[in-house]
Order: sequence, then structure tokens, then C-alpha cells
Amino acid sequence: MFNSLISTIKRWHSKPKTSDAQELAGNVAKNSPKRSSSKTRRVVVPRNDHAISRRDISRAALTVMKRLQEAGFQAYIVGGGVRDLLLGGHPKDFDVATDATPEQAKQLFRGARIVGRRFRILHARIGREVIEVTTFRGHHSDGEEHEAQQSEHGMLLRDNVYGDLESDAVRRDFTVNALYYTTDGFEVHDYTGGMSDIEQRLIRMIGDPATRYKEDPVRMLRAVRFAAKLDFDIEPNTAAPLKELAPLLRNVAPARMFDEILKLLMSGHGVRTFELLHQHKLWPHLFPDNAAQLDNPEALELTRLALRNTDLRIRNDQRVTPAFLYAALLWPAINAEQQFLMDKGIPPVPALAQAAQKITNSQLTHTAIPKRFSIPMREIWDMQSRLPRRGGERAFRLMEHPRFRAAYDFLLLREESGEIPKGLGQWWTEFQQADEDGRTQMVRDVPRNGPKGKSRGRRNRGGRRRNPRSGNDES
Repeated sequence: MFNSLISTIKRWHSKPKTSDAQELAGNVAKNSPKRSSSKTRRVVVPRNDHAISRRDISRAALTVMKRLQEAGFQAYIVGGGVRDLLLGGHPKDFDVATDATPEQAKQLFRGARIVGRRFRILHARIGREVIEVTTFRGHHSDGEEHEAQQSEHGMLLRDNVYGDLESDAVRRDFTVNALYYTTDGFEVHDYTGGMSDIEQRLIRMIGDPATRYKEDPVRMLRAVRFAAKLDFDIEPNTAAPLKELAPLLRNVAPARMFDEILKLLMSGHGVRTFELLHQHKLWPHLFPDNAAQLDNPEALELTRLALRNTDLRIRNDQRVTPAFLYAALLWPAINAEQQFLMDKGIPPVPALAQAAQKITNSQLTHTAIPKRFSIPMREIWDMQSRLPRRGGERAFRLMEHPRFRAAYDFLLLREESGEIPKGLGQWWTEFQQADEDGRTQMVRDVPRNGPKGKSRGRRNRGGRRRNPRSGNDES
């Protein structure tokens, strides 16, 4: 499908009458910072020169477009939906852009809601689907203070200045996300060279990259996410400011950052995303405590294994949870902090609790972690110290714990990364596969002595430790 698209784009660019397309392709290659303020040229790709079919677009999105058009408004599918259709994908979400204001569009859809303060957006419900409807944006400098407002760092705090299709295109982030499809003629409209960049497999910022990143630092994460998802390269000028401007991510609200982390690391491309974030020095501003441990080969390997495991589960349509991923990403720092506290004489269990509290609080200043994830995350950590203790009824009780499977998977990752010796994970694997008699025998065969040869028997009321019943009992 992609090769077919390439040949289509080449054929489209080679037509003698498309001088506008050729001139625009040249402008894209230069990536002039002034491009966004200069006169843009619209390129219209006719129905016969693109592979988008209405059959691949959700009925809800088509219904929204039809109602807007029947009411006298323009309506286009825009953004990732158009991009992915051109690449032969099957997008699940479609966004619609229109010249109707949110209030005007709301009148056309029963139960629609206007959401957002920074960007006001209409959520139109059609059956079970919710279609995001945005009004064409104008440049924020053209608006009044109540419509557009920036922070001292250049971040847009409010941006509800409306414009036309052309101004909306140059206000979007990347060229591949600024393509518009309309059912009025079934054309694709391109103002920024997005078709050319799809051909070259490039993620390119529209306008001056540094300025656009300052307006919204999350765009740095989006550049990486799209490059990883599409297997594209980040265009050099677009990548150049990332390292210098990475600290601006600290200005993003932790709740929003948590949502962005899920998109980055839990969409099936986590390993590639991590490598790009690491390469462009963005990772330390997302997980600083993890980043501080990555010189340790075991910590780096555990991070990669956790992301690889998540990617694999997503590809296999298996359940994934942020609790497990966060547990793995924060564990190297917790492990180091626990060892530091134990060296000061604090026993292992309270040392683990203190380390977990400290590292979790540190992470919360960067990304929120909702309680529905932070509680299971802590339970996974806590069970790492319980899994080695399998005597008596403990193994049976542990296997009934609601977090057992996650803790067991986590144990296997720790062994595979080289953090701890292999062996315990295999024991638990066999224990789960054994029948009741086999499990009972496995528990009986567990050595009665704990680590470093210390007896794990209970103390009697007098405080003296009783000798375990073994062949080594003194007579």
C-alpha cells in the first residue's frame, strides 16, 4: 500500500500543470522558518490520485461531515485519520475540522458537548462514537487577550482564535498531520507539503520548530511518538532544538503528562519510542530517577524488557496496565535507594517501603499516577520480597493474591535483566503448572533456611529461636 502511495505521489508531482505542488515541495525541503508567515499554496489531490475510500471512514465521521455541509458549513476529516488512510492503515479515530464555531456546530448534534479551555472543542456523539469537531484556527497573535494568552516561556495558555482552512493548516503541528479530506469532491487538500513528507517518510514541524515547541512543549513528545509509530525519521531542523528545549517539559501539568506517557509507551511502539526519547535527551524529563540509573546495564535492560513485553502484549491483544510499566520503570531507582538504606542499617522490608515512598513522590512531580495504578504498582514491589518465602501455606496464599501474576511476571523480568540470579522464577512457573499433590511436595522441598543461612522459624514467647526440625537438630 505504501509503495502504491509513493508512485501516486510521484505521478501527482510529475504532472506539468501542478506547478503549485512542485513549488511547495521545494519550500518544504528548505524548511524555512518564515514559511508559516508567507503565502501558502493550496495543492488539491483529486480523487483518482489518492487511495482514500469512504468505506474506510467511520459512518459517524461521515454523518458529522454531512450535517455540517447541509447546514452550509465546510467540513473536512483532518490529522492522523487522513495520514493513516494514505499510509494504508485503518484508523479508529477521526477528527473533523470546520468553519462552524463550537456553538454553531453544537446546534446540529443532540447531546453534543463543548470541552476544553485552552482549545475549545465540540464532542459530537453519533451512536456509540464520539467525533471531535474543531473550528478552523487562526494565529493566536490575531486574537484578544480573552481569546489567546501565552506564558512567559511562550507556552499557549489559551488559544481560541478562529480562522479559515489555510490558517488552520499552518497552525497544526506537523506537515503529515495537516492534510484535509473532504467528501465534497473526495479531494485531499495540502497546504504545507504533507504529501511530500509522507513520500520521504519525514516528521517535519510546520513553521519554526523552536517557537512551536515553546508554544506547546508536548509537541516534542508528539514528534517522537509519530516517528516511532510510523517508522519515519524526524527531519533534522525539527529535531535540532529538542535537547535544548527538553526542560520545558517540566512546565507541563503532571496529569497531562501522564496521558502523554500512555500514548508514548503503551501504543505498541514503546521500545522504539524509548530509544528516540533517550537519543534526544527527553527521557530524563519524563522519568528522571530511571534515567539516573541507566548507566547500570541491569537497569537499562530491565527498562527495555518491560517496554518490549508491553509492545508484545499489545500486538497479541493482551491486557496491559500502566501499573506494571511504572513499577518496572521506577524499580531500578527504588532498588538502589533500598540498598542505600539497608547499608545504613535499616531492615529490608522497611527500607523497601521508604524507598518506594521517596521515588514515587519524586515521580509525581513529573507525571501523575492515579491511585488505581499506584496501589497495584506498590503491591507488585511489595511482593518481590514475599515471593522467595514459600514455606508452609505461604506459596498457596501468594498465588491467590490478585497481584500475583503481575508480580510473577515482574520477577521474571528482573531475572532476565540480570538484576537477580535465575531460579526462583522457574520454581514459580513449575508451581503454577503442578497439580495439588505436586505443589504440596514442592513446598516441602523448599529449604527451611533463608538467605545467608539464617533460620526463618518463629520466636517463642521467651524470645529464644527454636531450632528447626531437621536432621541437624541437637540432641
